[in-house]
Amino acid sequence: MSRPLIAVAGRIAAAGRVSRSEISFAGRVYLDAVLRAGGEPLTLTPREISHEQAVELLSGFGALVLMGGADVDPHLYGQHRQPHVYGVNHEQDKFEIALVHAAIELKLPTLAVCRGIQLVNVALGGTLIQHIGDIDTSELNVVVEHAPGKFPAGQDYALHDVEITPRTKLSKALGTTTARVASFHHQGIDEIGKGLKVVARSPDGLVEALEHSGSGQWLIGVQWHPEDTATTDLHQQALYNALIAQTE
Repeated sequence: MSRPLIAVAGRIAAAGRVSRSEISFAGRVYLDAVLRAGGEPLTLTPREISHEQAVELLSGFGALVLMGGADVDPHLYGQHRQPHVYGVNHEQDKFEIALVHAAIELKLPTLAVCRGIQLVNVALGGTLIQHIGDIDTSELNVVVEHAPGKFPAGQDYALHDVEITPRTKLSKALGTTTARVASFHHQGIDEIGKGLKVVARSPDGLVEALEHSGSGQWLIGVQWHPEDTATTDLHQQALYNALIAQTE
């Protein structure tokens, strides 16, 4: 039985010792999670692309993965850029937004991770919290670490709990309504985009997952990184398994 082809929206990195020209890449942990689930990941090179071209491109794939990464341009959701925002890449944003709209039109199964969930929310008219560290959570009497404090020293991610809404696509995919997740982000979901609904939160109230509510749509966005712990946490690998299962 052949493996379904899974599109992974790639990144562009600067030239260096490995390559004398810029490279297009995808993180190995994402690719490995797709491979374990039975899919064959192919990295898509970011570029200027029309809606029609994005639809044509994705029509050859069984599913789409949007990875984590740098911040989405605040101008895309009507805000001025604040000091904590980093790594904005207009070509990357426009490329992935085109993929999101094409995937929705095709009803292509889509998993959006970290930056991915934020990009989906912006693509559908939502907004972001540009820096969650600016939010006053003192009244909640709870502290949630959404990223390691001394990166790149120490841990690659922080771990915290999330509560998942029962009887949702996400809870069915994970096989649980509570999970301990790997987290690395400084931004969050604010106003929710059109067609999306909140299906998980962390103890401090931050949105941790969204689903598209459209008929026949399997689009799940998670703020955490399931691929980071998927080799030891069956619930996290199950999310990638569920994505690939949608291609059958």
